[in-house]
Amino acid sequence: MFDVHSTMMAVVTMGCGGYDKLTYQRVPTPTPRTGEVLIRVLAAGINNTDINTRLGWYASSIDGATNTSLAVKSLEDEAIPGGWAGATPFPLIQGTDCCGKVVVVGSVCDSHLLGARVLVRSCMRTNGFRSLESVWMASDFDGAFAQYVTVPASEVFPVACNWTDAELATIPCAYGTAENMLIRAGCSSGQHVLITGASGGVGSATIQLAKRRGAYVTAITSESKAESVRAIGADQIVTRENDIQAQLNEASVDLVVDNVGGSDFPKLLKILSRGGKYATSGAIAGPIVSLDMRDLYLKDITLLGSTAWDEPVFRNLMSYIEADEIRPLLAQTFPLHNIELAQVTFSQKKHVGNFVLLPTSER
Repeated sequence: MFDVHSTMMAVVTMGCGGYDKLTYQRVPTPTPRTGEVLIRVLAAGINNTDINTRLGWYASSIDGATNTSLAVKSLEDEAIPGGWAGATPFPLIQGTDCCGKVVVVGSVCDSHLLGARVLVRSCMRTNGFRSLESVWMASDFDGAFAQYVTVPASEVFPVACNWTDAELATIPCAYGTAENMLIRAGCSSGQHVLITGASGGVGSATIQLAKRRGAYVTAITSESKAESVRAIGADQIVTRENDIQAQLNEASVDLVVDNVGGSDFPKLLKILSRGGKYATSGAIAGPIVSLDMRDLYLKDITLLGSTAWDEPVFRNLMSYIEADEIRPLLAQTFPLHNIELAQVTFSQKKHVGNFVLLPTSER
């Protein structure tokens, strides 16, 4: 039996606002209920979602890029609906990505999970996969920026590979989001796929997953990151410093996967081919865009939004990992108590891949 302390260290987000809202403190260790398991967190990835939720960026009153949201002082009121589905339930332990070890089970039928190293499917379709309603770890209930976390046993996936804990923690949110968009868009061999924000977590994951399907990948990134992005698998690089339309022919792309949005959105529709598809799960450069309806209907373009993960997504990722078909992109690790430094460094966007917090040695 694993010795579980009655208390644990965690980063608790107290409300919308700046880094002062992140408090590293001792809290009660959660107890798994029937159908749940207690996981000792071995590594927890950092995502844009964690930062955007703290900033309250999902509120409809915000229309700027994700890095400008701190200027909105009104969102420091925790009642403001700045989360994905309304007001975030602060105080909240964030952390959407979790690699951990199952140490306690709430039901005897889940005892086969004891001791397993697992990844957590952070997007949970609690009403079944015919409904798009979803519950997200670290947005709707406490997440992995802690020494322990409780999750439904159905959302825990044992993994057998030689990756480190930190490498595994780069996978769930970024790769789940990327895989979901590619599944919905029907990405297949021979297609030309354009990926914006290619050096970020979702962008770099999308490159690998599209290449795995046999697509030709053009990646948009900065000149300073071009070689690193090419090393991931991109066939062609379009530099962000130059005009996109000047570097790509009109109607030359089958699928655009865009988590950037902002002022370049109209150009992305211009370069889509007739019958092309545009998929998105974010808008770091700004959520309000200009749309020429003629591009949409005269070119028979399909727009695809993506938040709730479809059923095949996570099982696909587990199979890719165990078959060594993808590789983790671990940029840097930090101790859990250094979360402010980690998020500051993350927000500077000088890295390629993912940042991970390590809480396991802290008492």
